[in-house]
Amino acid sequence: MNYISAKTIYTGKKVLSNANLLFSGKKISAVSKTKNGRNLGKFNVLTPAFIDPHSHIGMERAGEPSTEGEANEHQDPILVLTDALDSIQMDDKALKDAVEMGVLYSCVMPGSGNIIGGLSAVIRNYAASSTEALITRAGLKSAFGFNPMKTTAWKGKRPTTRMGAVAMLRSRLDEVRQKVQNYRKARGSKKEEIQFSAEDKVLRNLLGRKIRLRAHVHKIDDIAALLRLVDEFKIKVTVDHAGDVHRPEIFQELKKRKIPVVYGPIDSFAYKVELKHEDRRNVRYLVESGVEFGLMTDHPVTLARQLLLQTRWFLRAGLSKQQAVELISRRNSKILGIDDRLGTLEKGKWASFVCWNGDPFDLASYPVAVYGEGQLLYAASAGS
Repeated sequence: MNYISAKTIYTGKKVLSNANLLFSGKKISAVSKTKNGRNLGKFNVLTPAFIDPHSHIGMERAGEPSTEGEANEHQDPILVLTDALDSIQMDDKALKDAVEMGVLYSCVMPGSGNIIGGLSAVIRNYAASSTEALITRAGLKSAFGFNPMKTTAWKGKRPTTRMGAVAMLRSRLDEVRQKVQNYRKARGSKKEEIQFSAEDKVLRNLLGRKIRLRAHVHKIDDIAALLRLVDEFKIKVTVDHAGDVHRPEIFQELKKRKIPVVYGPIDSFAYKVELKHEDRRNVRYLVESGVEFGLMTDHPVTLARQLLLQTRWFLRAGLSKQQAVELISRRNSKILGIDDRLGTLEKGKWASFVCWNGDPFDLASYPVAVYGEGQLLYAASAGS
């Protein structure tokens, strides 16, 4: 048994003063006033490990030319089987930088150049290889709006308008839906004649609400198009980005429908027309709506190591420091479906946490020790 003491512990649910985190092996044994086992140090603040729910880290790599980036595959606009994990390179320096700032986990997804970009991968940012990094899957990436219609120079049959992109997605989903319906009606040898390809099986899981569509979408009317597809096909979705949403009723509608929002990034340049209404003031509409939401970096659009820094806009919108920590730990873990093991500091969860030399919301503070699954991953030294 090991334990770490702290003046303040943000558990992801509440704040404790002068308490201890006890852990054995990979898991937390308790968070309490009790001391038991070997003391590994006393720190000012402990927080849960941070989780980035939408990233391209390891695919768009630090120190490499953009021509070597692998977030988008150009061969076809609908790519169901492409797997982000297959393009992640764990020697990306940004992964090390993220870990040193407490961001230990990322949901890495294909980019938004395709109507369907492929499968996501929730990873350990500190793993030695991509195989060891994989924790789980968290949905199938899709894209609405400008991005899929700007890729006409890429291979395959490409849309040139929003209506063209949505029509192609609708057609593919309807094709699989019809096949599923025919299969259910068929009897005997007729049933055996209906074959589902590997792509069909993924989309069948989407239509069966076993997996979620992670929809890149910024503008209000592109969200409206997404919701029409939700109504038509009864699929589970997450709204990723929503950066151009500047009216509160949009977030209120998503709350009503119980559709989560993975918001952000906030500290990036609004580099295209569909972000012309992007504004830090929109954060208040998100917060006050009551919709379930998390916060992304969209690395490298905003660097993964700056995940915590973005929470200052949520503090300004009324969140407490505890709620800001919760945003990038517990809330993000819940949206990704990994809250059974990460997101909070409590018994049975992974011993993944960050030890700070001061208040994490003070720009002069930084992590002095970072633990992942009970292992010391990083310890700050003088000048580092």
